[in-house]
Parts: sequence; structure tokens; C-alpha cells
Amino acid sequence: MVKPTTIDEYISTFPEDVRVLLQKFRDTVKQAAPGATEMISYNVPAFKLGNMLIWFGGHTRHIGFYPRGSAIEAFKTELSGYKSAKGSVQFPFDKPLPLDLITKMVKFRVAENLERIKKK
Repeated sequence: MVKPTTIDEYISTFPEDVRVLLQKFRDTVKQAAPGATEMISYNVPAFKLGNMLIWFGGHTRHIGFYPRGSAIEAFKTELSGYKSAKGSVQFPFDKPLPLDLITKMVKFRVAENLERIKKK
């Protein structure tokens, strides 16, 4: 399999129903972090704003969201209904994407990155 070099290429490798979800996820991140740059990192879609902001990817039954451990910890109550780990959360395909929660988490990460940039 050829490794994707853009998020469009990445999304195009999935079935239509998953492509729709991945595109919604991407659009939500873009709205929450309008100054962020899209890229492929670790072979999955990612956004960078100063430093790496978030990653996400399609899997067999879910979208994996990788917003770093600080965001998982900050939103652990809201994430309690989802399978999560130290730096990741799984949003199953059979449940609606929690777009408001994703937005809040991305904005949280934007604030973290901007604060880090300010301190430099």
C-alpha cells in the first residue's frame, strides 16, 4: 500500500461511510484551529500549530483521536463513555461523532500550544 502524503489521499482509502466521518472530523478540527497546518504524521492525518496539535485516524470500527495526554486528562469526565488511554480516545463508527467535544478538546490544545509559543 502506498503511504498517503495528504489528508485527502488518506481519507480516500476508506469506504464512503468512513470517509464522511473522517471528513467531518477534519472539518471540525479546521474550524476549531483555523491557523493550524494539515499534514501526515506517523502515517495519519495531523495538525500542527507551532508544535504538533492533534492526530486522528480511521480504524476498523472507530476513529482514533490523539490530542496528547493533557487533553485526555482535562476532558476525562466527558470522555468517560468512550474507550481511552493516556493520549488517545476511540470514537466508534456506530455512535454519532461528539463534534462539540472534539471542538473543545482541539481548542484546549490550541491554547496549550499558543501558551508554549509565548513562553519561548
